[in-house]
Amino acid sequence: MTRSLNGKVAVITGAGSGMGRSMALRLAEDDAKIAIWDINGEGAEETAKMVRDAGGTALAITADCSDKDQIKAAADKTRSELGQVSILINNAGIAPFTPFLEIDEELFDRVMSINIKGPFLVTQELVPDMIAAKWGRIINITSSSVQSGSALQCHYTSSKGALLGLTKCLAMALGEHGITANMIPPGSIDTPMLRGAEIMQRPGAIEAYGKALPVGRIGTGEDIAAAAAFLA
Repeated sequence: MTRSLNGKVAVITGAGSGMGRSMALRLAEDDAKIAIWDINGEGAEETAKMVRDAGGTALAITADCSDKDQIKAAADKTRSELGQVSILINNAGIAPFTPFLEIDEELFDRVMSINIKGPFLVTQELVPDMIAAKWGRIINITSSSVQSGSALQCHYTSSKGALLGLTKCLAMALGEHGITANMIPPGSIDTPMLRGAEIMQRPGAIEAYGKALPVGRIGTGEDIAAAAAFLA
């Protein structure tokens, strides 16, 4: 344990698998109580069990983190069972690969609803807890594609660019309350979502991605979790 979070309550959206799960396990090591919000309730419960089996405290909540009513219900349950929320990691998202001219309005709206509207609503719901405590940490998972671009992800990259802008505004708006807002922009991370992408189904595609990176390997959830623990 590098730094104790002293039982502070952390909400991590999309923590039923992938990077979210890695961050849940890592923050639990630092003595945070973890609320896992995920549309995949089975995955959320599996993550919670992993945290508990390691000696931590975790609550699994099935919720669509882009739906205001479900966000409110998840927040109420979290406060009731774990306490006021001090740490928020907006991790839930989707990352489809789609040629630009094939992105229809329905898909565009879905990406924006989950990747930027969701974090906006979740943050708005939980920030009053942090203001009351005069301490809070907001960590938004953006994407390195905001800087590099991504030919098949115009919708996804646009949504993550908006999340970058929101993060900077939150830092300015909430700093006086003892709340920090930061972002982690992952590159290629080995997650079920990445492996499930059609573009990654070619044999050796994951390994080729890794070899093209400066460190010579694809990233892991643990890499991102270490950054999240530092920021928390």
